[in-house]
Amino acid sequence: MFTGIVQGMAQVVAIEKKEKFQTHTLKFDPEQREGLAIGASVAHNGCCLTVTRIDGERVDFDLMQATLALTNLGQLSVGDSVNIERAAKFGDEIGGHSMSGHIAVVAEVTEVVDSPNNRTVWFELPPDVMKYVLAKGYIGLDGCSLTIGEVRDNQFCVHLIPETLNRTLFGQRVPGDKINVEVDPQTQAIVDTVERVLAQRAQ
Repeated sequence: MFTGIVQGMAQVVAIEKKEKFQTHTLKFDPEQREGLAIGASVAHNGCCLTVTRIDGERVDFDLMQATLALTNLGQLSVGDSVNIERAAKFGDEIGGHSMSGHIAVVAEVTEVVDSPNNRTVWFELPPDVMKYVLAKGYIGLDGCSLTIGEVRDNQFCVHLIPETLNRTLFGQRVPGDKINVEVDPQTQAIVDTVERVLAQRAQ
């Protein structure tokens, strides 16, 4: 489980490509490596991956074909960075909302609006996912737990403070970028239940 409170960014320093499979090597700083062990779960742009090797500051993760195809991790190159969150431990403060690290879909950044001390970013999603996006609800974007601002048609926005822009990739995002999305599971459960009940009543 993750909380959506990104702890920082880590740079991709090597990518080993195999058939329908990749190993990504990231450079972790001392704080990110503290207590890290093989088999631990770490979210990369919100996608849960498992540590397979640790060599000093270099940490390896294996990515299956489905992960590469369904998330923005398949677009990474050496030198790129990802948002990092270590798995939550029992007793940790949950400052965001509960997240599984399972990506539902990739959204596209459509607009970035900068103003003093904050940034508003707009995203577009397919209609079958937008039904889970509600104004003032929660959403996971590249591993960040964020509150949804406005919703219009197949687009929604979030408002980002300087701390989020400094700690995450959102300070660098531009229109056309692809962002990993994890919808709030409670919202999804409620929407799916209501749809199912209404469909049964209509029969």
